[in-house]
Amino acid sequence: MKNKVDLGAKIASYPMPVVLVGANVNEKPNFLAIAWFVNIGYKPPKVAVALNKAHYTNQGIKENKTFSVCIPSEDMIEATDYCGLVSGSKADKSTVFDVFYGKLKTAPMITDCPVNIECKLDKVIDNGQHELFIGDVVSTYTEEKYLTQETVDLQKARPLIASPTPPNGLEYHTVGEPKGKAYSIGKNFKKNPFNAC
Repeated sequence: MKNKVDLGAKIASYPMPVVLVGANVNEKPNFLAIAWFVNIGYKPPKVAVALNKAHYTNQGIKENKTFSVCIPSEDMIEATDYCGLVSGSKADKSTVFDVFYGKLKTAPMITDCPVNIECKLDKVIDNGQHELFIGDVVSTYTEEKYLTQETVDLQKARPLIASPTPPNGLEYHTVGEPKGKAYSIGKNFKKNPFNAC
């Protein structure tokens, strides 16, 4: 184990994408900022968001069977953080952003976000304090200015990421410069038998 420190049953400090989950609640668009978002399927495309059961947004997802995942850019940091600080049960967040709807008609999306993912609810998994909402991706929306060769370019979209950073707790970061091509850079790796991972 070398000099490993046992932290116990704890999630490691790992950067997570910051997204705004959108749902119509009581016939109004509402958005919640979270960092518990993950892609879970490629064909067919599926995503999942983990939301605390106390969140106002949950009832809208269950009622409409739809939700959106909107990826904000770094220049949307204040409005994004506001949506994580203030509950839709106490403040009307329907006018925080310019909103549009796609094919499903009930999953609100944010015009200014570089990427918007429109989802149809597949299932809800109870996970103790949280609910895991799994969605089938119906459509993904972006703008030409964020694309390079028909793929969303992170350097152009400039998404936010969150990471536990001592001593200040959770902090927002931005995406850095690319370091190497995935599934390529490791081809030249020579494993040292005396320094194995």
